[in-house]
Amino acid sequence: MYNILTLNKIAKCGLEQLDPAKYSITDDAAANADGVILRSYSMHDMELAQNLLAIARAGAGTNNIPVDKCSEKGIAVFNTPGANANAVKELVIAGMLIASRDVVGGITWANGLTGDDVAKQVEKGKSNFAGCEIQGKTLGVIGLGAIGILVANAARSLGMQVIGFDPYLSVDAAWRLSSHIIKAKSADEVYEKSDFITIHVPYTPDTKDMINKDNIAKMKDGVKLLNFARGELVNSTDIKTALESGKVSRYVVDFPNAETVNQKGIIAIPHLGASTVESEDNCAMMAAQELASYLETGDILNSVNFPNCSLPMGANGRICIMHKNVPSMISRFTQLFADEGLNISDMINKSKKDNAYTIINSDTAITDAIEAKIAAIDGVVRVRVIK
Repeated sequence: MYNILTLNKIAKCGLEQLDPAKYSITDDAAANADGVILRSYSMHDMELAQNLLAIARAGAGTNNIPVDKCSEKGIAVFNTPGANANAVKELVIAGMLIASRDVVGGITWANGLTGDDVAKQVEKGKSNFAGCEIQGKTLGVIGLGAIGILVANAARSLGMQVIGFDPYLSVDAAWRLSSHIIKAKSADEVYEKSDFITIHVPYTPDTKDMINKDNIAKMKDGVKLLNFARGELVNSTDIKTALESGKVSRYVVDFPNAETVNQKGIIAIPHLGASTVESEDNCAMMAAQELASYLETGDILNSVNFPNCSLPMGANGRICIMHKNVPSMISRFTQLFADEGLNISDMINKSKKDNAYTIINSDTAITDAIEAKIAAIDGVVRVRVIK
């Protein structure tokens, strides 16, 4: 029986993916959990239990999880890329529309009208909220992952010219991207040519403040910026200065902070990108399925700290090894199997930056002795035998 701790309210359809005959689910943080499912709860101040094997985030971002610490302890951290992509895409399109036409200001003004001549006041004052259409304008998309591709394709279908940039564009992503999307050779090309710019990149030390005064200076006058990825990607001070000068005409952000609320030219949305029933259901189901697959079989899919790695289960079980991505590890594992007189029926090894993962199926039952010997190898982080 696996103990699963939920740190946020998780959609029922997600938890139903966990067989009650195999899983006990609790929201008691004191529980001795084998796995954790959460959404936005911050785990940075939590003590990680010795037996904790995996954490599944029902969403894309994992900034609320101490990923490096988990890697050191051999804890796989999963996310759910693409599960909320459509929800975010729809809000980005809405963001473009409300950035183009002052719908928000117009609604606020209309709700303040009084008297019997409201209709006349509307006709007299509506010109103050006029805007432009998005058809025929150029949208720049920085980051062509699950969300960026959907935004680019949707904008193209609405009659926009679309230019995208992603130095890490995968082959699979390229197949899903409309052939009408212009592929830029650099982010600067996007900055220089776009009437609207939307960013869809992960937040890392390298991407912090990627939209700053230097890059804003390369943009068209009156450009409209959309940030539905992470607030820290845009320098708040620089964006306010650009709004004051007119260099940027609108900034739509789904991650408000003290510097971006109640500011002229900034449309602050209260982090609604993935806040749909469908998105929360999709994320919860995907997170639970990833967690169950890893706990029961050792297979890894969509981990942010360990590589995707899967192998059909052998009749006599398997040993799963988390280790450092250094030379000679595989030869040491196989030599130990030979020394113990055990035959390897199947094996796979994958790496992700400094971390690696190896699954070995054996023709005979894996002994406690070989498990202990592998665990003792320098560079091995965690060993699991799954029978």
